[in-house]
Amino acid sequence: MNKAFVCILIGAALWGTIGFFVKNLYGFNFTPMEVVTLRVWSSAMILVLYLLLTAPKQLALHKLIDIKYFVGTGIFSIIFFNYCLFTAIEISSIPVATALLYTGPMFVTIFSFFLFKESLTRVKILSLFITLFGTSLVVGLIPFDKNAFKVGAIIFGIGSGIGYALYSIFSKYALVKYSSLSITTFTFLTAAIALIPFFPYREKAGLLMDPMVLMYAFGLGLLPTAVAYIVYTYGLNQTEASKAAILTTIEPVVATLIGITIFTEPFSIFQMIGMLCIIGAVIIVQLYSKKELTMIDKAG
Repeated sequence: MNKAFVCILIGAALWGTIGFFVKNLYGFNFTPMEVVTLRVWSSAMILVLYLLLTAPKQLALHKLIDIKYFVGTGIFSIIFFNYCLFTAIEISSIPVATALLYTGPMFVTIFSFFLFKESLTRVKILSLFITLFGTSLVVGLIPFDKNAFKVGAIIFGIGSGIGYALYSIFSKYALVKYSSLSITTFTFLTAAIALIPFFPYREKAGLLMDPMVLMYAFGLGLLPTAVAYIVYTYGLNQTEASKAAILTTIEPVVATLIGITIFTEPFSIFQMIGMLCIIGAVIIVQLYSKKELTMIDKAG
């Protein structure tokens, strides 16, 4: 396995550890929005420092009006998707929340059809149905499981998928002017500023002095965010996007293992099949996209 593949796998595996840090911060009575704030703040500081040391020119905005891109990626995507994901983890479990997050590619397909006029092929439609079926299994709708079926978890889980998808949509506009690393840094910086009013400084200031809280908060911003993105981006620059997308499906696998082994969260065989369906749908679309591009290149 080459170095690029290893970097992508490491990045995706680190993304899968998000639930570990979130669950532990919940143990200190932080709310989902407060955990979002801790993640965004720590990530923004680390990413800005990284760019200052490696590529300071990438911290310059081309035009002030370009902030609109990062309002989209930072507020409408990162804040919204993290809040929904962390709330879904609180209501249900890490495996269920992560599986629902992976409905994101389905929403990217739908949004791209309406916004960028991308074709909705039979394979994409098939993957949408597979994702829908897999989601129904994960949330306990098929077969109906009253213990697993939680309306709040479904709403916030699907919301995280939509927010996750919006990052790809807004980024597509920003990529015309900025590198992917610059976009991520400006995204977290914008989100950090927007979240300043939402953290109860007086009530929780004492907790921020707790070494364990600092460790989990810094770890959340460092490992599944800054480091994960940096190594993933390095790997992505050395390989095909379709292959990278397939390799990232290790994320829900890692998240599920953490939820089941560390936090002993329940995850039935039907939910496992549902997760595999969702992951399978992502892989099918990526494999088909690669095949389609190969055919176009040959025809040209």
